Amino acid sequence: MTSTRTSSPAGRFPAGALAFPHRDLVGIGELQTHEILYILEEAEQWVALNRQPHKHSDLLSGLTIINAFFENSTRTLLSFEIAGKRLGADVVNMHAAQSSVKKGETLIDTAMTLNAMRADAIVIRHGSSGAVRLIANRVDCPVLNAGDGQHEHPTQALLDALTLRHALRARGREEFNGLRITICGDILHSRVARSNMLCLTALGAKLRVCAPPALLPAGIGEIGVEAFHDFDAALDGAEVVMMLRLQNERMSGQFIPSAREYRHLYGLTAKRLALAEPDALVMHPGPMNRGVEIDSDVADLPGRSLITRQVEMGVAIRMACLDVLTRRTRGVEGWA
Repeated sequence: MTSTRTSSPAGRFPAGALAFPHRDLVGIGELQTHEILYILEEAEQWVALNRQPHKHSDLLSGLTIINAFFENSTRTLLSFEIAGKRLGADVVNMHAAQSSVKKGETLIDTAMTLNAMRADAIVIRHGSSGAVRLIANRVDCPVLNAGDGQHEHPTQALLDALTLRHALRARGREEFNGLRITICGDILHSRVARSNMLCLTALGAKLRVCAPPALLPAGIGEIGVEAFHDFDAALDGAEVVMMLRLQNERMSGQFIPSAREYRHLYGLTAKRLALAEPDALVMHPGPMNRGVEIDSDVADLPGRSLITRQVEMGVAIRMACLDVLTRRTRGVEGWA
């Protein structure tokens, strides 16, 4: 199947490049609400394609995409690789362990090297906040942020929003407005939490975040979310519960007494889920630590767990982002 669609239904969004005027996708914080909605709408064609026996388009045929991952990843790298290949692009993966960064090369020199290879888009994952923007400012092609330090992970937030939109529509609800969402876990170190807070509040949802005091950043209420330390209280009336893992690799010092104590206070068990709305949906960006922040009987709950659906929607969202950001390169009418 080859898709030729390049724009959403007339009148719903500004025409052509005005619908998404950005060259790069570095953070949700740089987007307007209608630009978020535009990416969600563009992803729908790829959701449909990915559910067909023949999951291929020639839309990006002849283009080269570099996935430059300076930080280890499994699902995000695989998702971007599948997305690029299903669109017909040539995809090259660069792993940090095999890069010249390990030999002492600076990030700017690496960016200049990648730029000299004339890639048509670069997907970057890096352990330092701001590294993706630094590279984006040094290269001539679109750059997509696949996660930078504790800053943002924009495609994760977009795929979470797309997952929720599908689940809500299946229940006869079209809008995010007033949707009560509780995010619980390591909020302090989570770029997923930050991007989701920006994305879901922009779409009209009411967000609560919950974490131990040491894992909740100061001033978090300033971005329009309600902060809790008591998980039971944060679950009261929640229609969606999103769990986050403890990011031990980003911690220096003792943030929690023990994993056992953390599970007792902040783990999502079946008993604790019952404190939320009776049909509350369950989400987790992965990887999961079963038996710590979430129990298996909750993670695998039929009809309510959206965790595998999030993975599915991730490929479609990343296809949409690669499509939209390369339209100028491809000379698409209205985008050149």
